Amino acid sequence: MPWKAEDAYSHTHKANTRSLQELWAKVANEALARTGDEGRAIREANAVVARQLDQR
Repeated sequence: MPWKAEDAYSHTHKANTRSLQELWAKVANEALARTGDEGRAIREANAVVARQLDQR
């Protein structure tokens, strides 16, 4: 089941804006499709969101 932007905040509180939540869902779904591993997909999405915040 693909993740939606609304799911992001329950996995990382850093995704506190709509754009970060959409980015999280996009990365998580792409990683899941590529690897088939939900845990890895969540970790990758969390890392991307954290990097986005560090760049601000």
